[in-house]
Amino acid sequence: MALRGNKVVISSPQNGKQRAGVLGDTSAAGTCMEIQTPFYQGGQHLYRAFQPGTDGLRRQVIVLLEDDIQGFGILKSDGTPNAGVSGTMRQFYWPVPGDEMNMLIKDIAGTADDHTAGDLLIINTGTGKLIASTGSEQSDPFVLLETVIDPTADFYSPCMFTGY
Repeated sequence: MALRGNKVVISSPQNGKQRAGVLGDTSAAGTCMEIQTPFYQGGQHLYRAFQPGTDGLRRQVIVLLEDDIQGFGILKSDGTPNAGVSGTMRQFYWPVPGDEMNMLIKDIAGTADDHTAGDLLIINTGTGKLIASTGSEQSDPFVLLETVIDPTADFYSPCMFTGY
């Protein structure tokens, strides 16, 4: 459960597409997002946490980046994810296969949610955080790059985007 660096995208150089938009909720950096309706606010796309209705549905993957514009990093001083501010301008990233990123992974309370390096991860609908693959979804877009034992809260971990 260790960040690699202090940015979401840890691949160098960044290979995906980055663009600005308006955050429509309080998602933290490293969360998977979608363009919401209404599509625009002040001439910019409006984004919210990924919520197509089913975990693991195949959709374009958009990742919320850290809030460099306002000087906020991935984590607050207490080590918890730094929540976004709805209505603010943020940077969003469309990864390409092979990109390595510090992604926000959802802790599933009350379960044995150990994760092994190499595990496939899917996007949880409604939160945009990553969860373990169940093997029945349409898309396994991330692979975990470290082993994590007994997390007690949502956490960041390095992952690789697979493109699937």
